[in-house]
Amino acid sequence: MEKEKQKTDQIFKGIVFLLLVFGLVMIASAGVMLSKTKFGDEYYFFKHQLINGVIPGLIALSIVQRINYNFWRKVAVPFFFVSLIFLGLVFIPSIGGRFQGASRWIDLGFISFQPSEMMKLALILYLAVWIESRGKKIRDFFEGTIPFLAILGLVGILIILQPDVGTLGVIAFSSLAMFFVSGVPLKYLGAIFLSGILLVAILVKVEPYRMNRLTTFLNPEHDPLGIGYQVKQAKIAVGSGGIFGLGLGKSRQKFNYLPEPVGDSIYAITAEELGMIGATGVALGFLLLALRGFRIASKAPDVFSQMVVVGIVSWIAFQAFVNMGAIISLMPLTGIPMPFVSYGSTSLIFSLVGAGIVLSVSRQSKI
Repeated sequence: MEKEKQKTDQIFKGIVFLLLVFGLVMIASAGVMLSKTKFGDEYYFFKHQLINGVIPGLIALSIVQRINYNFWRKVAVPFFFVSLIFLGLVFIPSIGGRFQGASRWIDLGFISFQPSEMMKLALILYLAVWIESRGKKIRDFFEGTIPFLAILGLVGILIILQPDVGTLGVIAFSSLAMFFVSGVPLKYLGAIFLSGILLVAILVKVEPYRMNRLTTFLNPEHDPLGIGYQVKQAKIAVGSGGIFGLGLGKSRQKFNYLPEPVGDSIYAITAEELGMIGATGVALGFLLLALRGFRIASKAPDVFSQMVVVGIVSWIAFQAFVNMGAIISLMPLTGIPMPFVSYGSTSLIFSLVGAGIVLSVSRQSKI
């Protein structure tokens, strides 16, 4: 067996680190007013993200990148089923936590987290094992496509019930990216894609708030004080920044105008303070991360490791570009955070664990 490389991919690691540092800076800036209003401390969100997200996340990344990626092959199946159980537990009143009408959290007293963030990684690992075990049978409709849809459908139902369609979109995209790379015929992928469009149409139709989001996307002036408020304020933030921005820390929209300034709206504050140049720099950072990640995948030593890297990189990149696209009105608001940048310890920790697995694979990739 070829001797394992000792060094992880420094380019991929460097991009992750830069995005992480940038995220902390922007949380410190964007969260000043909200932190002061809610907690009496201008840097509460910064401190909380650093202590509960960045530090444990970096420790996890440091450990995971040193573990041979084959470890994840062994734990993929139990990890997936544990994640499924956690997804179900969010609906139990004594354990699950509700926020703005959605059941997305588990509160164990000493810790609270979002199982859907865990599932993003768990499903990728499970599908990687499953795709590798299928071999050439993955190209068969009944032995490949139907089981794939059953697996994705099981996860999808639990996430739809929360409801969290934005996260479902991320999970579906990363899963389909893996399925595409596995060599499945394009006609089957096309059928899945069309079925997905039909499902989205149904989900939009049955829930008024989703229809309102779509209507607001098509007509930004619809309900300007309701669901259209965030869209309008995000546009003001982006437009105010111009090319060079108002300057770091000088955002006006973060002063109780723009909702979720440290969450899914942080890209709007970035554009306002750092301008088109700063916003483009963030987009390029994620593009470079994706390109380097797919490079690692192309040189991965086996099917399992290749599928894992494709899934993780697709998840992170797609989620980032959906977040950015919603802020600049290229698509409806989804409420999903920007990986490594937005506030949220659960999302950050699992994103860093995912990055650690990619780095682990890179140790044995012939780059």
